[in-house]
Amino acid sequence: MFDTVNFKITQVEAGGVDFLEELPCYLENVGEHLYNGVASISGDLKGLKVTANRFQVKVKDGSLCKFALGDNLKTMGRKDTQRAVELLSDTLHLPMRKAVVTRLDVAQNFIVKHPVSVYLNQLGLLKNAVRLMEPDGLYYSQKEGRLCFYDKVKEQRNHREPVPELYKGRNVLRYEQRYTGKIASRLGVPEVTGGLLYDEHFYIKLLNRWKDTYQAIQKINDLTLNFDAVKTMKNFDKIARIALIERMGGELELIAKINDAQKRGDLTKKQAFDFRKRVKEACKIKEGFAVPNEAIKELDKKVLEAVMYYR
Repeated sequence: MFDTVNFKITQVEAGGVDFLEELPCYLENVGEHLYNGVASISGDLKGLKVTANRFQVKVKDGSLCKFALGDNLKTMGRKDTQRAVELLSDTLHLPMRKAVVTRLDVAQNFIVKHPVSVYLNQLGLLKNAVRLMEPDGLYYSQKEGRLCFYDKVKEQRNHREPVPELYKGRNVLRYEQRYTGKIASRLGVPEVTGGLLYDEHFYIKLLNRWKDTYQAIQKINDLTLNFDAVKTMKNFDKIARIALIERMGGELELIAKINDAQKRGDLTKKQAFDFRKRVKEACKIKEGFAVPNEAIKELDKKVLEAVMYYR
């Protein structure tokens, strides 16, 4: 479930190794630099970028999954992660289990029935996050990280990378949770190290957090109206309100229209507030008046299955 992982290890943690003397032996495309009077080197290691000065080494800007397994369409489980950290340690001759993790991506690829855009269009608001629909995918910007949903096969082709036979001609949805700042405090631990990544308790906690964050996203057009449940005019009014919202393109689309109307002066501030409130209330009505959309049910199931069988 891990993909990109950035590491930082100090000379103290490495046992006093002379980084500038030792590391060039293990890297390709080695370059020497001088920043503010401090000598440093940089080089490549099977798709990973390695930089070092006399005080510390950073491993970044690449996929640990691809480094260890050959590509990042595979799922790197807990045991795979341990082997990857050990391989990185053996290659650099450094105890990377002691290295501090400065970026961490928890990710999974799903082969789905419909084009990826069908699923992206049904993922709505997430509390304390900014929803950004971009040409290459859907993103949720959070204070110290990002959620990413995109077409993995399309990304491979855009980067001119091969698509494994398993995924050719298939719809592949990628869901990533990226931690890019204050990782330890966000995850409630003193420090996240290379060795902690394959700790069983920590690994399960991360996977459940990945699942719970997905489940916290409001779903757009995730309801199919259940007219068999309509027995009274009051219930009909509820289901009619849901139907109107669906017809207008879903919760986010209708709220955007209300906001535009307020900006134009067609609605007062209070009217717009009341309308938005009614829309949000209606979207929470699932008491037998609607059943889950088939595509959302499929994605919900795949996310749950991904955390059931960790390795």
